[in-house]
Amino acid sequence: MRSRSSHRPMSQINVVPYIDVMLVLLVIFMVTAPMMNPGQIDLPSIGKALTPPVAPLEVIIKKDSSLALRDHANGDAEHEVSSEEMILSIKQKQAANAEQAVVISADKSVRYEEVIKVMDALQRQQVKKVGLLTQSK
Repeated sequence: MRSRSSHRPMSQINVVPYIDVMLVLLVIFMVTAPMMNPGQIDLPSIGKALTPPVAPLEVIIKKDSSLALRDHANGDAEHEVSSEEMILSIKQKQAANAEQAVVISADKSVRYEEVIKVMDALQRQQVKKVGLLTQSK
């Protein structure tokens, strides 16, 4: 007859294989760590961070689809312009300062097609940094 003690589950964990695996990984990391080349990080300079952002030029599309231009850097006065005058003014401002952004704002009753026409005209003239201005209510 068999003894009952031979069927008891083993309650101990053999940790020797885990230690062997850990030591092999440690040796691998110790050998490969000196071979790795450290990366170089280019940090921004302080002078670039201190330049304030330039106020954007705002192209306003009114209810009657007429255009107005507002330069926030030179006050908030807006003046009526034609499409050609708008592009010429924006190109002159961006020639003086390449970081000059242009935002388009339109009356809520203006058809979206008019906004697309203005964006298309600006993109055809290689005007950089064009965005849409939204108002939160």
